[in-house]
Amino acid sequence: MSRETAACLDSARRAQLDPYVAPAALLFIDDPAEGPETGLSLSREGALRLGGVVLLVLLLTVVVSTTLATRLLRPVHALTDAVNRMREGGGPSIRVRVRDSGEIGRLAEAFNEMSEHLERAEDQRKAMVSDVSHELRTPLSNLRGWLEAVQDGMVEPDPERVRMLLGETLLLQTVIDDLQDLALADAGRLRLSPEAVEVAPLIDQVIAGHGLRAEEAGVRLVGEARDVTLVADRSRMLQVLGNLVGNALRHTPEGGTVTVGAHRAGSQVVIRVADTGVGIAEEDLPHVFDRFWRADRSRNRRTGGSGLGLAIVRGLVELHGGSVTADSTVGEGTTFTLRLPLNGRPEEDTDDTGRGRAASGPG
Repeated sequence: MSRETAACLDSARRAQLDPYVAPAALLFIDDPAEGPETGLSLSREGALRLGGVVLLVLLLTVVVSTTLATRLLRPVHALTDAVNRMREGGGPSIRVRVRDSGEIGRLAEAFNEMSEHLERAEDQRKAMVSDVSHELRTPLSNLRGWLEAVQDGMVEPDPERVRMLLGETLLLQTVIDDLQDLALADAGRLRLSPEAVEVAPLIDQVIAGHGLRAEEAGVRLVGEARDVTLVADRSRMLQVLGNLVGNALRHTPEGGTVTVGAHRAGSQVVIRVADTGVGIAEEDLPHVFDRFWRADRSRNRRTGGSGLGLAIVRGLVELHGGSVTADSTVGEGTTFTLRLPLNGRPEEDTDDTGRGRAASGPG
């Protein structure tokens, strides 16, 4: 089709549709009477509306920002005040109310946990000071009283009295040695000398060392150890088993039995010291490894030692990378179970100088 023909057809169609099509509309975005260089102009009412909207947006922004900032800063200020009160001598019993489930809330929960831990540590420290003074005061008072009596000529230093005074001195030495072991373990300065140790001969040595005492108490002491070898500090393991056997003999009446057994369980050695003694109440079991704790509330040394033996057992076992637990039934007896790794604790970490660090004791 030629160009002239196409133009003719287009003209004919426009002529046919023209009665049915609305005229073109003109859209003005400004005043048509003003020149093209005139800027945007608003009526007074429009300007007031626009200003009101802008002011409302600014006001809402300030209110929302202030609310969010207050909500975020309130727990931070509470934490700061709590820390300041604790620093000024308010004690570790200060707590912060947790009202947020976000990061600030978790920070407040961590602070409360830390405060609770510090409070327990402070209570333990006070109890430790009280218990140590009690343990040292009694033998020292006995020694001082008898020595003053001898000095004043009121009594004669006969062999029996000298033996009694020596016993009080040995008791003092035992308490001091136990405290030193615990202090070294807590400070991470108690080093082990691991070596291959056969468990059966070790148990036999402990039984032989307590044989006379068991015979005097009328208690049967039995060893049931299988052939098993572990890597451990021999002298410390003797101390651990000696403390457990001595504790069992103290709480087993005449005619009872104390059994020391050992066997291998996978990559561990399991050692059990079981007695048929008086047992420990269920509510007391969580405290048996606490320092200076005794089931006998009268703190009578006839039925209990210094109260440090089981705490030392736990510390030494944990230094070997193991664990110790206690199970008991009142009137039937108590069983202490040690679980120790066959190959000793993992390799010690090394510091920047390449020297090994001592394993830390129980916290």
